[in-house]
Amino acid sequence: MSIRTAFRKTRAIAPLHTSGPFAVTNDGTRLFTCVGDEVVLTHIETGTEICKFKGDTTSITSLTISPSSTHLVVFYTSLVLRVYAIPTTTAPIAEKVAPTRTVTHAHEAPVHICRIDESSNLLASGAADGVAKVWDINRGYVTHVFKGHGGVLSALAFSTVGESSQRRVRLITGSADTRIRIFDLSASSSRSAGAKPQAVLEGHVSVPRGLAVTPDGKWLLSSGRDAVVLVWEIAVGEGSSETKLSGKGKGKAKAGANHTLTKTIPVFERVEALGLLDPSEVLAQSSNASSTQLLFFTGGEKGAVRIWDAWSGSVIASYGGQGTQVSEELEEQRQIVDAQYIPSTSTIASMHADQNILFHSLRTGALTHQLVGFNDEIIDATFLSPFPNQTDSHLAIATNSSLIRIYSTANLDARLLSSHTDMVLCLDRGANGRILASGSKDKSARVWAATTTPEGACEWTCVAICEGHAESVGAIALSRKSEGDGEKSECRFMFTGSQDRTIKMWDLSNLSNRSKPTSLVTHKAHEKDINSLDVSPNDRLLATGSQDKTAKIFEIEHIVTSAGVRGDVRLLGICKGHKRGVWNTKFSRTERVLATGSGDKSIKLWSLDDFTCLKTFEGHTNSVLRIDFINQGLQLVSSASDGLVKLWNVRNEECLASMDNHEDKVWALAVSTDERTLVSGAADSVITFWTDCTEEQVQEKEAKRAELVLKEQDFNNYISLQDYRNAILLALSMDQPGRLLNLFKSIYASRSAEAEKSGPSITGNASVDQVIKTLPAPDLARLMTHIQYWNASARTSHIAQTILYAILKFRTAEDIAAAFDVASDFSEMVSQDVQDLDLDDGNAKTNRRKAAERGVAKETGGSLKSLVDGLIPYTERHFARADRMVQDSFILDYVLGEMDSGLSIDELPMDLDTPVGA
Repeated sequence: MSIRTAFRKTRAIAPLHTSGPFAVTNDGTRLFTCVGDEVVLTHIETGTEICKFKGDTTSITSLTISPSSTHLVVFYTSLVLRVYAIPTTTAPIAEKVAPTRTVTHAHEAPVHICRIDESSNLLASGAADGVAKVWDINRGYVTHVFKGHGGVLSALAFSTVGESSQRRVRLITGSADTRIRIFDLSASSSRSAGAKPQAVLEGHVSVPRGLAVTPDGKWLLSSGRDAVVLVWEIAVGEGSSETKLSGKGKGKAKAGANHTLTKTIPVFERVEALGLLDPSEVLAQSSNASSTQLLFFTGGEKGAVRIWDAWSGSVIASYGGQGTQVSEELEEQRQIVDAQYIPSTSTIASMHADQNILFHSLRTGALTHQLVGFNDEIIDATFLSPFPNQTDSHLAIATNSSLIRIYSTANLDARLLSSHTDMVLCLDRGANGRILASGSKDKSARVWAATTTPEGACEWTCVAICEGHAESVGAIALSRKSEGDGEKSECRFMFTGSQDRTIKMWDLSNLSNRSKPTSLVTHKAHEKDINSLDVSPNDRLLATGSQDKTAKIFEIEHIVTSAGVRGDVRLLGICKGHKRGVWNTKFSRTERVLATGSGDKSIKLWSLDDFTCLKTFEGHTNSVLRIDFINQGLQLVSSASDGLVKLWNVRNEECLASMDNHEDKVWALAVSTDERTLVSGAADSVITFWTDCTEEQVQEKEAKRAELVLKEQDFNNYISLQDYRNAILLALSMDQPGRLLNLFKSIYASRSAEAEKSGPSITGNASVDQVIKTLPAPDLARLMTHIQYWNASARTSHIAQTILYAILKFRTAEDIAAAFDVASDFSEMVSQDVQDLDLDDGNAKTNRRKAAERGVAKETGGSLKSLVDGLIPYTERHFARADRMVQDSFILDYVLGEMDSGLSIDELPMDLDTPVGA
């Protein structure tokens, strides 16, 4: 069995929406959401992030996209207006999209609502100071300013009637003074700052939140937080007299007698979103529907999208919002804060207060997509296989919420399971992934079973509620062996561990919808909170981990007789040795060993025969929170509070790789059935998919090695043929400064003989001089970078100075500066590639090499100034040393001269003890 050495990040589920508005393109394929001060563009079908739009460090107050899906308009709390060009590609874009136009002071107050007309040219914006502006997007100036609104503008809508010269455009506004105003953009008088509205409609008693106008411009629908929808008949032309319907309301219309309140429809909820629908799209939902109906949708505090017939005032269809009774807090989270109708796909997209975005099809009435905007802290995760022919097709996520998220691993479509009344703390799977168990702060555990709908979709149903603990259920484990096959497979029993320091064993046989299993045994297992439970693959052993720094091994007894089911646990041994609480325990699926992860930053491997510690793995810098075995028990994976996921070799206790994509505690770690995919979830609300890439890395290394061998052979051939140009270019492309240095040394050493043949040369060979004269820009920049490092050593400085002199002699300053400008773009790419490498892989030598590569990559395309600053100090030092050597040579010459002019040997006395001249 080969050891796996590398896992690569293949996908990440990051926050999709944190706050603010959203928008969907008219083709229903792309979604715009707000994450902090940036707008994120996401492909709805695949769930992949296409790009981000560069923000201005302040929060977003309003955004909208043009009907043609060419422009995105964003307003910020800094009063800045930014217009972006929307990319047409669906492939991910690494760089953030910069704005094409920026208006630094668009309004005097924050803009809370904005809309673009159907021509994609006019932008209307409404601010908190009661001022509405109309902008020409293409030309970038204000065409109209409307003042006089009594408070914050809360709704905007365009009405366009006619074509070409007969085209008439009106702007309809709603504000905090409950009035609706109609402005004629075609009238010349409306271009002045004091332009008066064509009509002021009074009928609401609370803030209007939605406005919609029929295509013929005759009917206006308005909704608000007063729980009613008003239908207005508005005049198409100035002074026109339309036929009125009977049964008119009591609303008022100022400054225009041809605008009348026709109908008041009570909806019995605060309405936050309103829109018109095509009757043909709703015919399948109601046999009473007619193409002459005026249909609209509403979304509000009840969390449901409802389709209404304006003339009868009745509900035709309702989507979402159904389910069991939930807490008041959860009901507030489900409220709809915005909704949008997508005609091309006949879908309504609704944004809820909990940042979830739901897509309901009007043709089928089904929930087609659900995107989770913000997961908050990820606490636990496990793979699920609800379909017999699809393994690990879904992923269950527990966050600091009472809702369990079920993601599709194919397109990140999510579903929410609601049954718990408090935060879900732990998850486990059984019956080959068709059974899900959850433990919560509500002191109970739930068992969920997967069923397949007639349409082929997957639904999860709560089949059991286990109550009896006195504190939160923080650990849960299902039996590993399942009874039955396929959809009929079920688990035999389940264990739960609680803050009340007890474990309970539950009988899961004969489960029905929301049944309450009996507790077979209750046992006080530890002196402090129980953090982890795990059942051995053969269902015979139970491991518990606790804050009391110990892990315990129990023998499981589960007997089914004709009289009933009997269960018990018996303590076999205690694993002592950790200095802090034990966060996780895991049985090996092949060996009789148990792994434990602790707050003392270590992982320990225990024997199940005598409960002694066999190995200790150290490398994390904070508490180890999750562990698991992979690769037939030969390796371990772990996650910790330091934000890292580590891969270990069990045999030699070596850390093979560190995976880093989190900025906070990694609480969740899940391993796929084939053990080739890891999923990590952290407190930074990011879920990361890691895929085994060991084979790919081996193949890449082998291909690089073969390529390097061929290049080395070519290099030697060039040297033997004295083809110095190709030799130098190849050495530069191979990024082997040592070979290049040796080449220059050998050429310089043979300079005397060469000078006699071809004349004087700076480098020692005229052909090398010619190479330096014609060296391409990127290679020139790289050569000068190598010279900087050679110049730092006294042993190689003479070669560095020689080549540097040749460059300065043969190349102009403009050539050198241009070379560094060209190389800077290449350097950014190389530097990014080097940064993608894992620096911490447990090998200090490899870490130093990679760090050096990263430094060289950053310097290769650095500025010319930094290179010169690095050359000058060492060059001055070399010249100072040369000056001192010359001075020393003069002193030596002087001493030798004095010695030569002194006494001769004949003048020396024979008796060395007798002084001269005695």
